[in-house]
Amino acid sequence: MEKILNVEEIFAENVFTLGKMRERLPKNIFKAVKRVMDHGGELSLADADVVAKAMKDWAVEKGATHYTHWFQPLTGITAEKHDSFVAQPDENGKMLMEFSGKELIKGEPDASSFPSGGLRSTFEARGYTAWDMTSPAFIKESGTGVTLCIPTAFCSYTGEALDKKTPLLRSMEAVSVQALRIVKLFGNTTAKKVVASVGPEQEYFLVDKDKYLQRKDLIFAGRTLFGASAPKGQEMEDHYFGVIRERVGAYMKDLNEELWKLGVTAKTQHNEVAPAQHELATIYESANVAVDHNQVVMEAMKRVAIRHDLRCLLHEKPFAGVNGSGKHNNWSLGTDNGVNLLDPGMTPNENIQFLLVLACILKAVDTHADLLRQSASDVGNDHRLGANEAPPAVISVFLGEQLEDVVKQLVETGMALSSIEGGKLETGVSTLPELEKDATDRNRTSPFAFTGNKFEFRMVGSADSIASPNTTLNAIVAEAFCEAADRLEKVAPEKFEEAVHDLIKEYLTKHQRIIFNGNGYSDEWLAEAERRGLPNIKSMVEAVETLTTDKAVKLFEKFGIFTKAELESREEILYETYAKTINIEALTMINMASKQILPAVIKYTKTLADTVVAVREAGAAADVQADLLKEASTLLEEAKKALEVLKREDTKAASMPQGKEQAFYYKDAVKEAMTALRTPIDALEMIVDKEAWPLPAYGDLMFEV
Repeated sequence: MEKILNVEEIFAENVFTLGKMRERLPKNIFKAVKRVMDHGGELSLADADVVAKAMKDWAVEKGATHYTHWFQPLTGITAEKHDSFVAQPDENGKMLMEFSGKELIKGEPDASSFPSGGLRSTFEARGYTAWDMTSPAFIKESGTGVTLCIPTAFCSYTGEALDKKTPLLRSMEAVSVQALRIVKLFGNTTAKKVVASVGPEQEYFLVDKDKYLQRKDLIFAGRTLFGASAPKGQEMEDHYFGVIRERVGAYMKDLNEELWKLGVTAKTQHNEVAPAQHELATIYESANVAVDHNQVVMEAMKRVAIRHDLRCLLHEKPFAGVNGSGKHNNWSLGTDNGVNLLDPGMTPNENIQFLLVLACILKAVDTHADLLRQSASDVGNDHRLGANEAPPAVISVFLGEQLEDVVKQLVETGMALSSIEGGKLETGVSTLPELEKDATDRNRTSPFAFTGNKFEFRMVGSADSIASPNTTLNAIVAEAFCEAADRLEKVAPEKFEEAVHDLIKEYLTKHQRIIFNGNGYSDEWLAEAERRGLPNIKSMVEAVETLTTDKAVKLFEKFGIFTKAELESREEILYETYAKTINIEALTMINMASKQILPAVIKYTKTLADTVVAVREAGAAADVQADLLKEASTLLEEAKKALEVLKREDTKAASMPQGKEQAFYYKDAVKEAMTALRTPIDALEMIVDKEAWPLPAYGDLMFEV
């Protein structure tokens, strides 16, 4: 009989939690650790030695032989270099297991091969990883054995951030400092910090391993570069929330168990809209831990899939013609004494602190819509945004009827005297209970939607780290809070309430253009957005330059989140990433077309031609076969010409100096040539004998799991 899974028993069993630290550390050392975690500062080396020994002893008891500083370089994925606990044997030859405070606090991975965007020369190899005490260490079990993973930040020898975590931590401190100024103005003097919390929803596809291995495009690019539509896609909408298939259910069960052991609060699982597409959502955590855990989730999804003879696809658009995958980033702010700054309460029109926070966020999003759009930019996400399966590339804010009505009252009269109530939802069935009805519906087409007590940033790509979106969100809101606090702190107490009302009205009036509650997929909205002057940045490569505008540099440098040099380095890396990604896809298409598809079609047309000859020699008409041969031959010739064009354009692009011009050439010329090659090949797939076609079809990939 299968052992009953007790989630409470296994949860976080592979995490060096605060509880385990409290059990294993002397009280004074634990207090020192907790103080640094809560208020910053550094541990003494002596205290770090004690923590390191306790952490090592716990890990060894769990079977660990190695440790690694687990970090998040600008590749967008995680990195790790494993060192064993093995130390020099004693004089009797007995093996010793050691781990010092110095090894815990600092590591020195070779930084030369990680993207630095010109911050470091290739020959300058030294980089440092620094222990992030705010994110707990954990045990990873894999083919290499059991490894203690220590979350760390990663910087260069000269101190620049070479990772995604360091700017995120800086932004969290910035928004905390500025938000505290706001809450103190409203009398909350006991709060010591404000925490940005995040709950990501991760979408993904599952395909059979054997079919995956027959597709070079899935292996090298993570998405299908060729493929005709299957007879059935998502038209019937029967996959969404449908019954989970046995094989997928077994995968989800194992994934949940692994994540729970790692302290990840895997909460919701279901089938998504597209066939073979699914979703996993986690509970809110501090932004830093949520970012780390989302990386853990993506790694675990891939690792567990292998055990089930599956492959997990995290690309934003693995299949043309059906919905791709995103990652909704649910973001909120709360004080350490339990106040959610985004909770409007029962009567939001009377909640002045909430209205000021809301006005500041609207100001931030309107002022820096370009940066927020850039934070969700990705090569794969270009296929999804604005394609009626994800929000448009135009940033807008959905508030819902209730808040929109409050804003309208404030803008028109300076006062909001009423608030729309939700009421009851009557089902018309006597045996069903009455349901409390929210005052506002949801809007799935909005990029940035208020959903009760949080904002849902719905543009993020499924394969992306959520560090960049949250770094940007924290930064732009910190700036808005700072500017509001600068003004309100100068106001005399007796005039404070009037000054707050005036500031709210000013912000809402000036920035109400960012509010849109309608259908973001409609052409009418895009035209209206243009009339409002909202930016419409349609691709990743067009969004890159927003990082280094004077406005962006001023924002990030003011709060110490990025230096200008760090922003310029990221700009260079993004251009390079775009070019390399399209180059890999183009070369993969060339390889598949040259070595698999065109030879198979040539062989098929020869067989067809032989059939035509044989039928005619037998005295019968061969009109059908001849027509099919002509169609296939015409498409084959078209594909051959398109292949030569793609080879020529990709060679030209690859020979250009790296940077903006090269990236745009890949976007404008190489991608167009890729589309021109795909079109006739997808048409050929529809007429060539299935037994002769060298690739598993969409139907095989999406429906046979």
